[in-house]
Amino acid sequence: MNSQMPHVVIVGGGFAGLYAAKALRKAEVRVTVVDSRNHHVFQPLLYQVATASLSPAQIAAPIRKILAQHPRAEVLLGEVTSIDLPARRVVLRDGQVDYDYLILAAGMTHTYFGHDEWAAFAPGLKNIEDALEIRRRFLLAFEAAERETDPIAKRASMTFVIVGGGPTGVELAGAIAEVARHDVPDEFRHIDTKSARIVLIEGGPRILASFSPALSARARRDLESLGVEVRVNQRVSRIDARGVEIGSERLDAGCVIWAAGVKPSPLAATLGVPLDRGGRVLVEPDLSLPGHPEAFVAGDLASVRDRVRDMPVPGVAPAAMQMGTFAAKIVASEVKARAAGRGAPPRPVFKYLNKGELATIGRARAVGVLGFGLNLEYAGLVAWLFWALIHIAYLIGFRSRLTTMIDWITQYVVFDRGVRLITGDATLHLRTGADRITPPASNG
Repeated sequence: MNSQMPHVVIVGGGFAGLYAAKALRKAEVRVTVVDSRNHHVFQPLLYQVATASLSPAQIAAPIRKILAQHPRAEVLLGEVTSIDLPARRVVLRDGQVDYDYLILAAGMTHTYFGHDEWAAFAPGLKNIEDALEIRRRFLLAFEAAERETDPIAKRASMTFVIVGGGPTGVELAGAIAEVARHDVPDEFRHIDTKSARIVLIEGGPRILASFSPALSARARRDLESLGVEVRVNQRVSRIDARGVEIGSERLDAGCVIWAAGVKPSPLAATLGVPLDRGGRVLVEPDLSLPGHPEAFVAGDLASVRDRVRDMPVPGVAPAAMQMGTFAAKIVASEVKARAAGRGAPPRPVFKYLNKGELATIGRARAVGVLGFGLNLEYAGLVAWLFWALIHIAYLIGFRSRLTTMIDWITQYVVFDRGVRLITGDATLHLRTGADRITPPASNG
């Protein structure tokens, strides 16, 4: 690669980062993508790995493979610890990378709202490792119940609690219910998996709060028809190895999953620029950092308003793709102008194109809103089919996965999740009844 070319460093190999790199393919720049993992994950389908419908390889691809045809792109596997804006330098735990342009797309992680100790008992879902850990605990809960002789402990083993009623929590609850009711009942001899208790806890007044009240209510009815117990206006006050506490109520559970909140990458705090109340970076209308036009923030880490709907741009994959592409096009246009001896052209304002929202509840059950200014609401089989088609399209967008998705849809329709593999240590949930349930309070 020509070392004299402007150097664009992209931090993060998620949707925003990869779409930025792709948009720079024809630009006369060197591109370096830095990520702490060597693969890109299609996060909207992580819950399918967590609930044994898909294997990790079906929703992930090596970043090097994705960018193999990019003539001037390289990939660095490393952990970014800070950004030195004045020096135009990305600081790694074991080195540094200088840049002419920066696109920071480090994304988000889950937050336990000051209770980080809960992470050991209620894993969140942001990467492949999280999904495999949830799958392990979810499947081990049934195995523990199969061996349990105490009826109270058996019931606790087959209780699944999902904390958070957003799209991830709703999708997990629906998928777990379908596994318990349809996929595995014939595979166990000492338990009735159809009797499994799935509890979805939401602190607000309704699940899927980003959707309309009508679609939120429809999603709740669909979940309840699958046997999910939906609790709203309730907050978890404690999580431990045996389950959760909701106020003064104790709920022993074999598996607890956290889907209640996210927080920005710690890199945001190293920038020394204003952040919003949630810790995201307040960017200029062109997604650049205040006082640093050479540095952009894209994806979930950027705090930017949807000027059409006068509300924050949501932290969803389509928004990240649009931001990454937008920032890259500004870089490409400025590099081209300077190479031709012209001044940089005026920068456009980022405008989010809301294509709609979708959330799946289960087989032939989903809710959606068609965007593009139409705001058309739909639900049921039509929404579910549209959800499946959209995910096929996005997967093909970064990797050819058509045959895999057809196979997945076939399995999904006939209730046959074939990836029920327990990996890692199997002793976590194979405990005795005394360890499974909370001892009764002492009267003395």
